[in-house]
Amino acid sequence: MKRLIIALIVIAVVGLAFYGIKSYRENAIYRNPAFASGNGRLEATEVNIAAKLDGKIESILVDEGDYVKKGQKLVQMQINVLNAELASAKAKIKVKEAELASAKATQEQKDSVFKNAERRYQRSKTLVEKNAASQQTFENDLALFESSKAELDAAKAAVQQAEADIVAAKADADRIQANIDDSTLLAPLEGRIQYKISEVGEVLSAGGKVLNLVDLTDVYLTFFLPEATAGKVSIGADVRLVLDVIPDVPIPAKVSYVASVAQFTPKTVETKIEREKLMFRVKAKIDPELLRKYIDYVKTGIPGVAWVRLDNSAEWPDFLKLASARAAESEKSQQGTVPTKTGIKKALVQNQAAAQKQAAPQPAAPKQGAAKK
Repeated sequence: MKRLIIALIVIAVVGLAFYGIKSYRENAIYRNPAFASGNGRLEATEVNIAAKLDGKIESILVDEGDYVKKGQKLVQMQINVLNAELASAKAKIKVKEAELASAKATQEQKDSVFKNAERRYQRSKTLVEKNAASQQTFENDLALFESSKAELDAAKAAVQQAEADIVAAKADADRIQANIDDSTLLAPLEGRIQYKISEVGEVLSAGGKVLNLVDLTDVYLTFFLPEATAGKVSIGADVRLVLDVIPDVPIPAKVSYVASVAQFTPKTVETKIEREKLMFRVKAKIDPELLRKYIDYVKTGIPGVAWVRLDNSAEWPDFLKLASARAAESEKSQQGTVPTKTGIKKALVQNQAAAQKQAAPQPAAPKQGAAKK
């Protein structure tokens, strides 16, 4: 019975010692001034797909969770009224073009009348100077010349007005066409439809939201650090993200933002030192190329811990090393234990020499009687 009790005590002591050593090693990084950590959740840039004009939703071409490409058609607003306005604007353009043609014809007529009146005026002026024509005739021709000139100027102004009306009518048609184009809502970027805000048949005002799109190539984790630590964090510093769903796979990231003004810690964020009230917001952004490589697995809202390396010369602990670094270290250690090609050759030569030495005949030992003589 005593032996059993002693054995149980020994096992308990060994277990406690093992747990203590393990906990000490795991928590050693918290005491390392070269690293800092903070809790947060993965977030991504969100874009609301909204209607530019007031109108009715005719169709929604995507569902929640669909992955869309940039420029893909998402929503079609009703455009029957706009189509009618566009037809009216195009008809107005034709009317204005006809008015321009009429104004140009009138200008040509007035120009002909003016040229004729100008010739009569010049002829009368010459004759009256030679006393070959009466003063009354000269005055009549002068009046005709001036009136025809005024009519020609009015005709030219009418042509300019008709041309301006055509430009205005075309601009109005272009505006309506732009509204028709804007009634087809396109994806402004590549991402995933997070949720629907409105449904088919609803009437929206200008700016009414229809869909929420999340950019999965712009994912980051926001966390908070105390002022004593935040001052040591530089933009571009290396970060390792340890998410709750995959705690054994650290994700590389870079510090993309450090708040310039301290703020109160949000209630959703826990800190290891609760008495610290003023914290600085830090954003760690994941490389977009890495996100594109695993785009089907990218999710937002996942909680995790961000580890920031404050000292670039410090080596990452084992649980924060990337898979590539771990593989390189494993390969290096294996190369240290596996014999090289030269070593194998040398061992073979030594074994062959030893085998030949054992196979060589040995000299016979002298007989005992002969030794006595």
